[in-house]
Amino acid sequence: MWAMSHPRTVLPDPRRSPRFAGIATFARYPRLEDVTPENRPVDWAIYGVPYDTGVTYRPGARFGPRAIRDASAYLKRYSIAHGVDVCEALSLADAGDAPVKPFHPGECIEDVAAWAAGLGDSTTRLLALGGDHSIAYANIEATWRRCGSPTGGLALIHFDSHLDTVDSVWGERWSHASPFIRAIERGIINPRRMISIGIKGPLNTAGDLDFAREHGVTIVTREEWADAGPGTLSGFVRLLDDEPAYVTFDVDVIDPAFAPGTGTPSVGGFSSTEALAIVRSLAGVRVAGGDVVEVLPDRDVAQNTALLAAHVAFEILCLSAIHPR
Repeated sequence: MWAMSHPRTVLPDPRRSPRFAGIATFARYPRLEDVTPENRPVDWAIYGVPYDTGVTYRPGARFGPRAIRDASAYLKRYSIAHGVDVCEALSLADAGDAPVKPFHPGECIEDVAAWAAGLGDSTTRLLALGGDHSIAYANIEATWRRCGSPTGGLALIHFDSHLDTVDSVWGERWSHASPFIRAIERGIINPRRMISIGIKGPLNTAGDLDFAREHGVTIVTREEWADAGPGTLSGFVRLLDDEPAYVTFDVDVIDPAFAPGTGTPSVGGFSSTEALAIVRSLAGVRVAGGDVVEVLPDRDVAQNTALLAAHVAFEILCLSAIHPR
């Protein structure tokens, strides 16, 4: 991609300010409040949601946003795969962390949605760093509002080992097992425009699949992907026909051999290389918003998971950089 006379995102010069110095913003992007007038409106606001009260197994993902930012310090700006410089194409900013209420799950998620809806201006897209997967609901709702509250809900491209359509766990309806059943119930996600990629077992019961199947969600298991997955995804992309789609990425879709730092590890998942290739294959999708969730630093090894999460977030931004605003 040809260089613009003035980059949309101004980064510190790494030859003057080392990547290991300064405030840890995502990929060293400027803080939202520091973006200069000539680089507004901001195309993407990246923000953290340090919240993990919704977990059903290991806690600790509340420290995920901080770990992802730290690992992203060495994340560079030019994508060889897409031939695009995200900082030339997009105005990007780190909006800090959303306020959270760890003891009030449903109230917290609604508050994060309201806070995120106020970031940037009406054209600014939102990329949330989790936190557990329950926070995806908040960012999806804020994104849905910004897309004009489309009737029937947004399309959703969902990477995960789990469907996250459980009605409740121990009486709680806002856990990380339930964000998409809540989003479908409220009409902010269209289940017939939703694809869940990388699903694998074992499950608690066969009934865990019922809600998604009955509502028209396209389920692509890890095993099915090995046989025909790329074709399934390309067919889904064609079905979207340029409608806005939200991308949600749970790092437990990656095999724990590559991404051990997560609270609900599931063996037999994608490799890092496979996962990045799958996200890149979405080139042409009009990305309305996204999230990367479930990084648990205490279980991570040498920042492997946090670094991979940072790169997945970068790949989501690349999808936007190669698609017209």
